[in-house]
Amino acid sequence: MPELRIDPFPSTAELNTLWSVTWGAPALRDFTPILSRSLTHIGAYHDNQLVGFINVAWDGGIHAFILDTSVHPDMRRQGIATRLVREATRVARERGAEWLHVDFGPHLTGLYRACGFRPTEAGLIKLV
Repeated sequence: MPELRIDPFPSTAELNTLWSVTWGAPALRDFTPILSRSLTHIGAYHDNQLVGFINVAWDGGIHAFILDTSVHPDMRRQGIATRLVREATRVARERGAEWLHVDFGPHLTGLYRACGFRPTEAGLIKLV
């Protein structure tokens, strides 16, 4: 079972590799400025290699937002995403967040409902 690390600050190469295999397209970006402003981020490591990741952004107050939940395709269906979400929830609560939001596609409804999320209405505008 992979080890979860709180705020591990993985290298840009590690995150870009995981992002590429998880989402099917290279991110090729520097995540350092994003992670430095996050409430928390959590990495799942197997044999010291990043195989899962979740970021919790926040508004600096009581609202936090799960972003970028990623698990390497070879490591899926082992409960890693569930562990990441639950640990992110625990740490966000511990760090003062009162609300935790997440947006997800229909195929992830089971995961997020099992972790305690309930449906809400929301709005979205694509800016670019």
